[in-house]
Amino acid sequence: MSQSVDTDGLSLQNLTNSSDFRRFKQRSESEWKQLRSDHEHRIDSLLSDYLERRSQHERNPVLDFLFEYYSFRPSLLRRWTPGMGVLLKGNNSAENALHDAFVTCDAGAFVDPKNFPAHRKNSIRWILNLLRAISSRSPRFGCYGLHEWAMVYQTEKVRHPYLPLRLPLDEIAGFVDTQQIACSHFDAFRFFTKPARPLNNLQPHRENRMELEQPGCVHVTMDLYKWAYKIYPWIDSDLLTNAFELAIDARTVDMQASPYDMREYGLQPIKIETTDGRIKYRNEQEKLALKAGPIRERIIKVYEDLLGNLKPQDTK
Repeated sequence: MSQSVDTDGLSLQNLTNSSDFRRFKQRSESEWKQLRSDHEHRIDSLLSDYLERRSQHERNPVLDFLFEYYSFRPSLLRRWTPGMGVLLKGNNSAENALHDAFVTCDAGAFVDPKNFPAHRKNSIRWILNLLRAISSRSPRFGCYGLHEWAMVYQTEKVRHPYLPLRLPLDEIAGFVDTQQIACSHFDAFRFFTKPARPLNNLQPHRENRMELEQPGCVHVTMDLYKWAYKIYPWIDSDLLTNAFELAIDARTVDMQASPYDMREYGLQPIKIETTDGRIKYRNEQEKLALKAGPIRERIIKVYEDLLGNLKPQDTK
């Protein structure tokens, strides 16, 4: 059984003798090896078919996005880490030191926060502030996924040319012209076509992300996966995979509500051009936000623990 402990002082330099490890969750060799095996099976169940098809150059508009738009390899997602504050006991604990962040000692192996790269600390603090800001806001719904429509508005160069469209381009443009676009996410807005940009009631950019991003946004929910892997392996693989699974759900809804025809990939359209479709989209958006809340709070806690275990001069 693991022992729950406080997360202060989880660095090797703060550990002077074996009794100091009582502040860690301690995993026996059989326990952590089982956790590692369970995690590998979990990732394999999610990705084995996808990776096999990708090796044959078959596209997947949901998972391709998560591994191309987000820069985290499937092999790293599969590589288990206990996160900070966990001591892996046993003679073979060194075999788990698959990353420079791991430290091995007589007592076992653990992820040392002091090994976090110094040049990334300001970035981590910015991300933590963004996550806190998002968490402090009430979710807003009702954008109806129009960002994907704005990305093909009045253009012949669609963003995903290998996917067929559900409607002709002129009908897509005509529908967009009747809508009020309310996209608050910079990384979605920056892919709007030039004619679509003035139609958005907000003008998101890098400098106002802290003020605009909010927990009802499907892309903000997807981004939890990015913020989780940004601190791998200092974050535990269970939480990272929870964020990844949620990102799959969010991207699935994102593409179902898009003007692309996803039926070839087993996804029925959410026809936001209809009243029933808009109701369905909002319901799905609310479900995603509800799932995202606890995951966001857990990620915030890991960021706080990571920064709290760095030298004061390193967090300025």
